[in-house]
Amino acid sequence: MSSNLRTKVHGGMRSAMSLLPESSRHAIFRRMVDCDPAPDERLQIRIADTRPELEACFRLLHDAYVASGFMKPHPSGLRVTPYHALPTTTTIAAFWEGEVVGTLSMIREGVFGFPLQSVFDLSAVRAQPGRIAEISALAVHPKFRSTGGKILFPMMKFMHDYCVQYFDTRHIVIAVNPSKIELYESLLFFRRLQAAEVDHYDFANGAPAVGATLDLHEVPTLFKHGYEGRPPRKDLHQYFVVSKLANARLPSRRYFTTNDPVMTPALLDYFFTQRTDCFAQLDERRLGLLHSIYDNTEYAAVLPPLPHGQQAGGAVLRRHPRYSLKCPAVLTLADQPRPLEVVELSQHGFQAHGPNDLQPGARGWLKVMLGEGVESTVIAEVVRRVPTAAGHYHGFRVEAPDAAWLRCVRLLETGSTHADLAAETQPPAAAADGSRRHAA
Repeated sequence: MSSNLRTKVHGGMRSAMSLLPESSRHAIFRRMVDCDPAPDERLQIRIADTRPELEACFRLLHDAYVASGFMKPHPSGLRVTPYHALPTTTTIAAFWEGEVVGTLSMIREGVFGFPLQSVFDLSAVRAQPGRIAEISALAVHPKFRSTGGKILFPMMKFMHDYCVQYFDTRHIVIAVNPSKIELYESLLFFRRLQAAEVDHYDFANGAPAVGATLDLHEVPTLFKHGYEGRPPRKDLHQYFVVSKLANARLPSRRYFTTNDPVMTPALLDYFFTQRTDCFAQLDERRLGLLHSIYDNTEYAAVLPPLPHGQQAGGAVLRRHPRYSLKCPAVLTLADQPRPLEVVELSQHGFQAHGPNDLQPGARGWLKVMLGEGVESTVIAEVVRRVPTAAGHYHGFRVEAPDAAWLRCVRLLETGSTHADLAAETQPPAAAADGSRRHAA
């Protein structure tokens, strides 16, 4: 079938579908699902973390966005945004026999916020517990776009598992073209952020967009209700919630970190200065925030200097760590155990989310699981209490960090990428060869 005829047929089908009630349309879309629970072994999905992999992702994204009218052609042939420079962004790639045939990026809230927050109100999502991530920069190679979900569903499965198990994310948000939103609503149970679409979304070259969100804690119930009893290739509950995808290579981590930074100084310089002018387009505030994240001499050498050697707006910016954590812990006060969740740590202190009644001056023994089989025991004292919409956060001072604590802090402070931490789990020969490939 020619592309013109295919377009006309699809247009006619959409017109006919639009006449049906919403519940009927959604039911029809769900019956059209085709998810292979055992994809071809030639397909592999993993985090893109080398220059060739990232370049292939950015090139595929550029070509897809240009073809859809979501951006104008760039001389580099790449679509690179400031969000790709952040350690809170993870880009994944789908490989078919070694060739990148699909990509998407997960942007957890960081110093730049989210692309879609420029036009969509996220206050209702922010009012709920849990971190948010925007799913963006999605593209599939043209030769796989007519194969149903052969590439798309495995990437979505990886995204779901990664957000739930590794990225400390509860809510995902998207901005999509109005012609695609019903697929997300019917198949994946997204809910619109607002009733009306946005006529002009600058991040997509002024194209119209619809914003939507999904609470990942609700996925097991929603998917079971929507797909229970379906054949294996049409059961997205089994596919997303229950099954394991052999083709997915999720990251290997020594510690309970919650992001996987990949940008070395060389990669930042190559993609954001040499190939594109992305860094040159940053305003003073965003440039200052980048300096606060990448605050050592190796990174400073490839970042544009701040005007007059000052930080953005002349203000002192808080250092933003490249690694955040989610470590279960117990603080024992007067023989009473109090559960905590450590979210950030330094050599002599940490920040944790915990009970609302902890007061400054409280002091006791803290046992924290820094990683699988890595436990640290230290004396900790509450030094500040910060109420937030998501509960109370507390700052602690650590009097005498033990060896496990010091080792973790040293790696977090000196590591540039997630591979630096993963290398600790590899045999010396494997770590020494500079390999950046993830464990299966």
